[in-house]
Amino acid sequence: MEKKDLQPASVFHYFEEICQVPRPSKKEEKIRAYLIGFAQKHGLEYKEDEAGNILIKKSATQGMEHVKTVILQSHMDMVCEKNKDTEHNFDTDPIQTYVDGEWLKAKGTTLGADNGIGVATQLAVLAADDIKHGPIECLFTVDEETGLTGAFALKEGFMEGDILVNLDSEDEGELFIGCAGGAGTTAQFPCPMIAAPEGYFFFRVVVKGLTGGHSGDDINKNRANANKLLNRYLVQLSQKYDLYLSEIDGGNLHNAIPREASAVCAVPMKDKESVRVALNIFLAEVENEFAVTEPNLMMDLESEAAHAEVMEPQAMKRFLHSIYAVHNGVYAMSQDIEGLVETSSNLASVKQRDGMIVVVTSQRSSILSSRKDMSQMVRSAFELGGATVTTGDGYPGWKPNPSSEILHIAKESYLRLFGTEPKVKAIHAGLECGLFLEKYPSLDMVSFGPTLRGVHSPDERMLIPTVDKFWRHLLDVLAHIPAKA
Repeated sequence: MEKKDLQPASVFHYFEEICQVPRPSKKEEKIRAYLIGFAQKHGLEYKEDEAGNILIKKSATQGMEHVKTVILQSHMDMVCEKNKDTEHNFDTDPIQTYVDGEWLKAKGTTLGADNGIGVATQLAVLAADDIKHGPIECLFTVDEETGLTGAFALKEGFMEGDILVNLDSEDEGELFIGCAGGAGTTAQFPCPMIAAPEGYFFFRVVVKGLTGGHSGDDINKNRANANKLLNRYLVQLSQKYDLYLSEIDGGNLHNAIPREASAVCAVPMKDKESVRVALNIFLAEVENEFAVTEPNLMMDLESEAAHAEVMEPQAMKRFLHSIYAVHNGVYAMSQDIEGLVETSSNLASVKQRDGMIVVVTSQRSSILSSRKDMSQMVRSAFELGGATVTTGDGYPGWKPNPSSEILHIAKESYLRLFGTEPKVKAIHAGLECGLFLEKYPSLDMVSFGPTLRGVHSPDERMLIPTVDKFWRHLLDVLAHIPAKA
């Protein structure tokens, strides 16, 4: 199979076009210009709000003028992650896609199907002259991945639709009617530096090759967190040797499970070989623990030139033990929906800058009080270590409505097309739908999409046959929207 042969042709055409347009979160000016140019080219009414959200309207096809207006919604930004050995500038370079069997992938970077495939699908609907639909509004939001700022900024009256179909789901054959709310908790640890001792062996230890993934969708899959693994090894060394920490860096995005982390440390020269042996023992242990979920787990230890400064020992101890103590992963499963994660936390990134070590975490829950409790738990572990801690206001969840009209339509459509019932689920990841409901409380909403895997990591891939099923399902839903009351 070659890219030119992918079906539906219009959806893949626009997806490939979008891949040529840089669109990092908070840097959506190029994709916004592309969308406005698209609207102008096709003679479609459009508007843009102060945040950069764009709404493009399309009139109903003949005979469908009387049905309810449907809002198709996706976000225009993408997570920008790459392998360390990949040369790529997300601000300027196109995403290089390729076909691998039944999957569409990118060369060394995130694919951006989250949520580029939603954007491409909207454009295919807007450009088509051979599909049946009522009045349509296509909403493209900014900065979903790093702050939901587009959805937060959306004002009443910007949209007029009655039904919203969110195109930001990642499992074909599943209809989502609810999502978790979330918040970020950030700790700043003091990082006082002192002169490095003489006669010490400096080394860099690296954790790499982890699977990573989305901190909502993948948090229940027992994948290793690079920050936690690195910290675990360092704490073990500190209990046996006179360890000093000079540098530390791990993870990147708040909503991604960290895949890589590294630290520069020092021990007395006499313990040079002992730390290597300790690493081999530690690696064997964690390889056994994560044998199923982390087949490519690697840890390397290489000598480094002596550094001039190291972290003050007591400050280092407080920092390392706080990271060890803080919760990471699933905390509670839902009591209402089988298999749904209720509450979790992700130790997303550790960065050293301006005399501080900044640790970013994110908490999610389908119950607001539980999310607040999880944030307080994380805060407590950090404050005991002497950090200054802040927790953001967060974003609301989307409460499931099993009696939703659009859910009923989407279920009947899927059964009619494919002869099987779709699964109706809630999701632990955050969707913008909860924020839409705050501004538009009467909206009837459902979310579905093609199958994606490895999102928020360079392993992101899209299952090509599911895109056609997703497209056919969407068009059938649009053709069966009920009349206005």
